[in-house]
Amino acid sequence: MRRLICIFVFTFSYGCMMGQSLADSLATEVSSFKDACSIKDKCDILIDSDNTAHSGNILQRQWKSMADFKGLKLIPATWINGTVYVKFTLQNSSALNDTVYLYPGNSFRSIKLSKISPAGNFVTLKDESEEDGFQPIFLSPLEKTTYLAELHFSKRKFNSLALQIIQKSYLTKYQKILYTSSYNEMVIGYLLSGLLLMMIFFNGANFSVNGKKEFLYNCFYAICMFILIYFNTYTERRSGVFSSFFMGYLGFAVLVIGTVFYIAFTRKFLNTSVNYPLLNKIFYYEERVLLVLLAIYSYTYFFSGNFRLTSLLENGTKMICLGIGILYVIIGIKQKNRLINYLAIGNAILIFFSIISFLLIIFPVRPAISIFTSALLYYELGIVCELIFFLLGLTYKNRIELIEKIKEQEALKLEAEKQIFESKLAILNAQQDERNRISTDMHDDLGAGVTAIRLFSELAKSRLGKNTIPEIEKISFSANELLNNMNTIIWTMNSSNDSFGNMVAYIRSYALEYFENTGINCSVNIDTNLPEFVVNGEIRRNVFLVVKEALNNILKHAKATEVWLTLKRETDGISFYIQDNGVGIDFENLRRFGNGLKNMKQRMTKSGINFSIENKNGTLVTLYAKLTA
Repeated sequence: MRRLICIFVFTFSYGCMMGQSLADSLATEVSSFKDACSIKDKCDILIDSDNTAHSGNILQRQWKSMADFKGLKLIPATWINGTVYVKFTLQNSSALNDTVYLYPGNSFRSIKLSKISPAGNFVTLKDESEEDGFQPIFLSPLEKTTYLAELHFSKRKFNSLALQIIQKSYLTKYQKILYTSSYNEMVIGYLLSGLLLMMIFFNGANFSVNGKKEFLYNCFYAICMFILIYFNTYTERRSGVFSSFFMGYLGFAVLVIGTVFYIAFTRKFLNTSVNYPLLNKIFYYEERVLLVLLAIYSYTYFFSGNFRLTSLLENGTKMICLGIGILYVIIGIKQKNRLINYLAIGNAILIFFSIISFLLIIFPVRPAISIFTSALLYYELGIVCELIFFLLGLTYKNRIELIEKIKEQEALKLEAEKQIFESKLAILNAQQDERNRISTDMHDDLGAGVTAIRLFSELAKSRLGKNTIPEIEKISFSANELLNNMNTIIWTMNSSNDSFGNMVAYIRSYALEYFENTGINCSVNIDTNLPEFVVNGEIRRNVFLVVKEALNNILKHAKATEVWLTLKRETDGISFYIQDNGVGIDFENLRRFGNGLKNMKQRMTKSGINFSIENKNGTLVTLYAKLTA
């Protein structure tokens, strides 16, 4: 058996205390080792792939020199499945106690260090490497000891063996240099983690507000991607049990769980159970398959030493995740649906960056001339871009749903208004029916009675001949007047007369009949381009009473021989003129308590019609109504 012993001499002196001669003799030796030294080429290694080595036979096993593995870049799977032993010798040529640190690399689940005594016995040192991967070694003055390091590699593909000895005074600086050697990648990694954290808060806030499960699933997916990117950035150059566990198992488990949440988000986001039943079934089984694969992977990781099977399961699961992404892209191309397009674009970007990352892993750029040669960077960018497009899709869907909700609310509001309108219309119709019934009853009953009174009074007058009784004359006049007023009331109450044309015709007929056999010539002029619109009974009655009052004043007071009624269409309304050629009206000598003109003006104001009376070659009464579009 060939044994190579690596002897490191650590000399420490305190100037005059140790003597100038001792300092001079060790000056060259200390400067040659500096602060950190590699022992890869100066130690022995034993690969125990079947885990059969133990303290009783390990020194008799066939050891090899690490120099034989000088060109080895990646650790073989057999090393990961088994246990790797490294044997080396350290010598402290100083007369002072000192402590150095063994750093085998950041790819180990555990580091167990033992001293080998000259008699071949093993003294196991306390394991202090769990937190940061650096195992302290205490060296007594002038001590020369052989050590045996039992190493268990992390269960991942890309492992390396550093085997460094670091002086205690240099440890902090060495760790700082090691952890920040990819400073730009770290900055971007933490920056992307911050963006993911903002997305988590955004999704969480939206879920708390509207309770939509797609925001909850996307929030969990963002949490998984945050854990993946943040701890990938944190553990990339770090050592210790947690770093090994994350890089070997937890990172992959988080990726699979995140993918399951991603599928759940997609199913809810696209409502595949309703819109795409076949796709929903595919997604359903993919979720179950991924969870089963994760369970099998977990079992093989924790309870099986078969790293090849673990690696095969990991690669197969990642291929399924990749297939899911490609499926989304294909669906997005075929379906002309904006929501699916957002998912397709996000997945296409992730796949694109993943391919670049994979190529950089397979064909690394050495030396790494810039941050853009980092495989991890592209994968992290792909995840963040994917989530950004997911958020865009969620925002778009939210906006569409908000618009639909507003439309639905407006439709409900219109329906409510329609019901209110129909209720009011039903009330108006009922009122109008009652008006029609009353007018009919008045016409049939009261009208017939008043007409009979009038006829009987006229018959009595004819029988009396020249001996007319004044009371009978008054009865005849009152009955005639009452009949005219009742006809007016019936006319205003009947809904079949609620039109402008009917009102004009009624006023024209009344005016011509009113001045018949009075010696006053009445002319009615009406424009031919008058519009037709509804005029309710109250307005018709008010207009008619004003016209009636005006005609009555002309007959009693104006001493006129001519009366002109003119109805004209104006630019934005209709004007109605009542003009006579009489003596006019004396505004200075109007009766103090006369209510005629006052009532006329009040009726028109109540009806929304402008009223005016003036002297203009007689008396001119003007009614003006503005028409709205």
